[in-house]
Amino acid sequence: MPDAPDGADADAPVLYERRGPVAYVTMNRPRYRNAQNSAMTYALDDAFYRAADDPGVKTVVLAGAGEHFSAGHDIGTPDRDAHLPFERRAGLWWDHSQRSGAESRFARESEVYLGMCRRWRELPKPVIASVHGACVAGGLMLVWICDLIVASEDAFFADPVVRMGIPGVEYFAHPWAMPPRIAKEFLYTGDRMTARRAYEVGMVNRVVERAELADATERLALRIAEMPGFGLALTKRAVNQAEDLQGLHTGMDSVFGLHHLAHAHNAETAADSLGGMDVSTMKGSAMKEANS
Repeated sequence: MPDAPDGADADAPVLYERRGPVAYVTMNRPRYRNAQNSAMTYALDDAFYRAADDPGVKTVVLAGAGEHFSAGHDIGTPDRDAHLPFERRAGLWWDHSQRSGAESRFARESEVYLGMCRRWRELPKPVIASVHGACVAGGLMLVWICDLIVASEDAFFADPVVRMGIPGVEYFAHPWAMPPRIAKEFLYTGDRMTARRAYEVGMVNRVVERAELADATERLALRIAEMPGFGLALTKRAVNQAEDLQGLHTGMDSVFGLHHLAHAHNAETAADSLGGMDVSTMKGSAMKEANS
């Protein structure tokens, strides 16, 4: 994965570098497997806007620094910042930090999860996810907003949040990213899906050796960059509109409500809105089921 470009803050949650017609956006919390806190989410938004505004950028590559693409949303690192206010960009819901209960969580997740992902999906330039290692839960939301996915042989995908009693992550693209029966198995079991299996079910475009991932992604990005930019933008919009006509947008709205019903149920019947699950218990449950 790329180092911080000259003049960039190597400790920034997201690194941005343009090389020729390709903008490289790299999540940069490798110590925490690129778990996404709000600071990273808004930094991603800044990076995507920067790529959109630069007429020299034809394609964008999204990657993760370190050993993993992303372990999902930050539910337990020292820099977890879900309680803090941020300048709202994706919607007009109120400042979640001034509210409590469901009205706080619904407002925040409408902005930083569903809202942000929908904005990024509409970036009028092709975005390629370059995935290695873990792509779990919230990590899926990031690859699913991308137009293409190139994965290394060691990559795996999982959405284990049903263990929390929650029906999948907020950007619920599962039945569009893979066939519905595969999506059900994926969610019901919480098992890892290998890169090869993801390719077989049509979720991933290409699978390459880990050592070839960066080069393979760059070659694809440069090949696409040879196309007219406006033509790419219109083509992307055409395919996105077709997905929405197949129910993607309205389907997500309906599942988002079910997602928050699950949070509210957990808050009334369990230790917290995550059903008492934290990073260690989620890992423990996954290992126990894998060995059973």
